[in-house]
Amino acid sequence: MLEDQSTAASSPTTWPAAYPQGYAVVDVETTGLARDDRIISAAVYRLDARGEVEDHWYTLVNPERDPGPVWIHGLTSDVLEGAPLFPDIVEEFSTRLDGRVLVAHNAVFDWQMIAREYARAEREAPVRQRLCTIALSKELALPLPNHKLESLAAHFGVVQQRAHHALDDARVLAEAFRPSLRAAAEGGVRLPLHECRPLTEWTDRAVPRQQQSSYGSYRPTSWRPARKRPACPYPNPGRYEEGKPLKQGMRIAFSGDTSTERDLLEDRAIEAGLHVATSISRLTSLLVTNDPDSGTSKVVKARQFGTPVVDEAAFGQLLGNVAPASRG
Repeated sequence: MLEDQSTAASSPTTWPAAYPQGYAVVDVETTGLARDDRIISAAVYRLDARGEVEDHWYTLVNPERDPGPVWIHGLTSDVLEGAPLFPDIVEEFSTRLDGRVLVAHNAVFDWQMIAREYARAEREAPVRQRLCTIALSKELALPLPNHKLESLAAHFGVVQQRAHHALDDARVLAEAFRPSLRAAAEGGVRLPLHECRPLTEWTDRAVPRQQQSSYGSYRPTSWRPARKRPACPYPNPGRYEEGKPLKQGMRIAFSGDTSTERDLLEDRAIEAGLHVATSISRLTSLLVTNDPDSGTSKVVKARQFGTPVVDEAAFGQLLGNVAPASRG
């Protein structure tokens, strides 16, 4: 009874009418970060409108290929061999997502992986909006040393038991999301909701023999999302300065191959409040490239204009702590 009273006392009596009616807190473990990687486990905690847990669900998924970094997720080929394929669990997964806002830590990544698996299964995920808890923590100006899940968990006193295990990561996130949601409601904060657009076009392509896995039948797939990127709502604060954080509104351009899918990098930049530019100009704040000595037109123009250049790894670090745009 005391716990119930404490919970009620910590929850705002007036709840914003515009807030969603339910959430699906999701975590997926994958074979990697690229376009052709697969989901190997998934967990969903369903929450009600005020963040209270309704139920949870977890499953392994046979990726029909090499499991990737076993040293991170601990799921070997032997463990996954007897697991269901994604089409086998798609109905249950859909039931868990249906009509809810997808909540995840770095939500664009989880959404991209889920959307691709649905595309492979020739299905469409029944979710239209996502909420990234990194973006929410920034909106709430939480005093975090970084934007790792473990830091968010520690801030709210949530104990993480098995990092990189989908079920435990989803539990931790659900427990950290509830007080974040209540703080947002108490402060009248507008939730950082983003549209989830399904992937509508994809084509199979053959795999070079040296890249085929022990599963033999794996054929990676290419997708092209049908979407138009939103305009950046923040003014350009100027060029990036080494040793300082990126700032919302900065114009970021990419050149050359990246180990992480380009669309994913661009989506992460946009969700952080950055402007993704398709070309280099004197207004460009930063060029991201893994080959700064190449002769691509963007690299050449960056040299001409004196545009700062960083590699993909450095950019990933900078994305974890983007400064808010100047107000007024």
